[in-house]
Amino acid sequence: MSILVHSNTKVLVQGITGSFGGVHAQHSLAYGTQIVAGVTPGKGGQSFNNQVPIFDTVGQAARETGATASAIFVPPAFAADAILEAIDAGLELVVCITEGIPVNDMVRVKRATADSKTRLIGPNCPGVVTPGEGEGSHGGCRIGIAPGYIHKKGNIGVVSRSGTLTYEAVWQLTSRGVGQSTCVGIGGDPVNGSSHLDIIKLFNEDPDTHGIIMIGEIGGAAEEEAAEWIKQHCKKPVAGFIAGATAPPGRRMGHAGAIVSGGKGTAAAKIEAFRQAGIGVADTPSSMADTLLKMM
Repeated sequence: MSILVHSNTKVLVQGITGSFGGVHAQHSLAYGTQIVAGVTPGKGGQSFNNQVPIFDTVGQAARETGATASAIFVPPAFAADAILEAIDAGLELVVCITEGIPVNDMVRVKRATADSKTRLIGPNCPGVVTPGEGEGSHGGCRIGIAPGYIHKKGNIGVVSRSGTLTYEAVWQLTSRGVGQSTCVGIGGDPVNGSSHLDIIKLFNEDPDTHGIIMIGEIGGAAEEEAAEWIKQHCKKPVAGFIAGATAPPGRRMGHAGAIVSGGKGTAAAKIEAFRQAGIGVADTPSSMADTLLKMM
């Protein structure tokens, strides 16, 4: 099993005719993902690479193809409306890759997701990968921008605020012959769709996920909240890493949400919360996989 996506997940791509969306739609197709539709207003009736039909609206694409998930590669000014359109269409999963969406726009989206059945991953994230079998990962599902070839089918769940560190953890595992159930980049914006805790709960209930790597960074309290829940409820070993331990006070480190303010969200506080919860703490990014494997 896996979480969020699997080999039968039907995916549509909003912004498939843009250069970025088109490139990654092609990568996902090559990975074995069922990309069944593209959506670009005004280009309905055309096709992408002569194999994926393009529709004017998400609702029409979902009705005609059975798509239940969306990847969003829409410019920041229009991305929030693209998410809202996917929510209105009743999609189960929306993965928004777009970076730089205004916070006020995401507050609108957050309110809409609270009253819907749609789960949002992102924005400003690398997406979700459930690895498949063999060369080309047939049977896998890749939504977003993560390099598919580094993944291997297995039993470790990965959840991270950092795209680059997601790839690092995955490659460390794969290099040691250890596969992943699903890898989820939740994004580093201050207002996003799914938290560490949301994904940890899904991994905890997935019988084929036997261990978890959780990667956080300075700013906010999401990692502490997840650690508190893990301490009381999680049935599986968890290893963690917090990025930004050497960041100067008040300095943003890459992500809009990675800033310590009001004395909260420090690396030291998060690491201490991890230790109190029994989470194995990796001192450096290069030891993330080994920290978990020693616990297992």
